[in-house]
Amino acid sequence: MSKILIVDDDKNLLEVLKYNLVKENNAVVTASDGAVALDVARREKPDLIILDVMIPIISGFEVCRILRKEMNVPILILSAKTEEVDKVVGLEIGADDYMTKPFSVRELMARVRAMLRRSQLLKTQSDDISSDKAVRIKVGELEVDIAGRTVSQKGVKIKLSPKEFELLAFLMSHRGQVFNRERLVEEIWGYDFDGTARTVDVHMRSLRQKIESNPDQPEHLLTVHGFGYRFQE
Repeated sequence: MSKILIVDDDKNLLEVLKYNLVKENNAVVTASDGAVALDVARREKPDLIILDVMIPIISGFEVCRILRKEMNVPILILSAKTEEVDKVVGLEIGADDYMTKPFSVRELMARVRAMLRRSQLLKTQSDDISSDKAVRIKVGELEVDIAGRTVSQKGVKIKLSPKEFELLAFLMSHRGQVFNRERLVEEIWGYDFDGTARTVDVHMRSLRQKIESNPDQPEHLLTVHGFGYRFQE
């Protein structure tokens, strides 16, 4: 059973989502404003958060930004804002997926199932690695601890979102190889991800800001124009 936090000030929508999630054997907790959402998330440690943007007290974007600094829980943002820039902002602050209102409950449930499956798979893989041996990938002063899901540079830990971590770990594990955006979406988000290849660009830009000394002229996370990305040793 997975525990899911739903954050929305629309009581009718809350009840609809709760009904459908409980029907699929999930435990559900709810919040109707940003301040309560932070308290509930910290107390309940949910396996996934469905987060509306337009909520009272603290906006959904700010809640996402705060929680991403504290935990690696998958976050699905719901928003009435349909502009691409809003989707980009949501992904840049650490959301794992973004849906615009109005939406199909069936589609949302499919995305939730996919996110939970992937999260559980990663957790299982991490447990398997931990029970065997610690796996670390080190290139220069940049080091990724796969089992601990941490990244450090010059001995200082760097805070990454779950998808940023997975993207960096995948590229570092295959350094020198070039991957197009579609392949990276399949590897990091899964075949049933309904987003676009632009998602990769957003996460790559964020990663460069965090690990490159000069993000505009990266040394490691390189763009192969007309094709995709590679990690340069």
